[in-house]
Amino acid sequence: MANMKQHKLGWIGIGRMGYAMAERLAKAGCDITVWNRTKSKAEPLAKSGAKVADNLTDLAGCDIVFTMVSTGKDVKEVLFGPNGVMSKGGKPKMIVDSTSISLEESAEIRAKLGEKGIQMLASPVSGNAKVIKAGKLTVVASGPEDAFKAVSPYLEAIGRGVSYVGDGELSRIAKICHNVMLGVVIQNLCEITVLAEKAGMQRHAFLDFLNKSVMGSMFTAYKTPAISNLDFHVTFTPELLRKDIDLGLAAGRTYGVPMPTTSVTRDLVQTLIGNGYDQDFSQLLLLQAKASGIDLKSENVDIGDGL
Repeated sequence: MANMKQHKLGWIGIGRMGYAMAERLAKAGCDITVWNRTKSKAEPLAKSGAKVADNLTDLAGCDIVFTMVSTGKDVKEVLFGPNGVMSKGGKPKMIVDSTSISLEESAEIRAKLGEKGIQMLASPVSGNAKVIKAGKLTVVASGPEDAFKAVSPYLEAIGRGVSYVGDGELSRIAKICHNVMLGVVIQNLCEITVLAEKAGMQRHAFLDFLNKSVMGSMFTAYKTPAISNLDFHVTFTPELLRKDIDLGLAAGRTYGVPMPTTSVTRDLVQTLIGNGYDQDFSQLLLLQAKASGIDLKSENVDIGDGL
């Protein structure tokens, strides 16, 4: 077992995801100091053993600082801004960024950190706050291999596995590919589930069979209660899915890779948005039902999500 106090850790960004991730590190016994723009959101982490910082500059003495904020602009602001981590001259040894940002922004931040002699690991994640609590978050990382070796015990503590995919911004491409699959799979799942229902099956009965088969996955099981009970509270919005599919298609153009199923899925997600569906991306089920001439009702079944 790695010594979890070997490095002084800093954490910036205590949203739904950031809170759950930082909490796991604190509970694992790490020496961790957290900062959030709205301090009150970070304060409950003190119960788990984290220190709560007043200023970003309080993190300048950390070995490794994690960033989990909203946009690339926010990452730049918290690191390089007038009140950022490095605004008083101190600097951490390494930055680990889990924010969903573009390859270009990631490369720009990496270069700027490199000028200051700071290593950067790009480490996007797959999952949501509930997945993190269940210990099933997955992490993909790219950057210098020695930096990855130093950080991997902490990334392992956050989730159930971390994959190193190479240098530079490759992890950003891996995450985009992952989210493209998310779109294509949910669309196909909606098509076959509506087909099964129109033929006379109950959705939960069909999904029970699918989840027990070789085609079932953690994802199909996780989405089964939503599809059976028409529970569309947001885990991921159609707009965010469209953004990631667009990034995937742009990468396909850059590298000369045809992506026909992705292109069709993109049009369906656009149709979903244009029709005013703005909750969870799994509302593709409702669009599919409408196109198939059936009206769906909640099955009100008590069914686990597999987590």
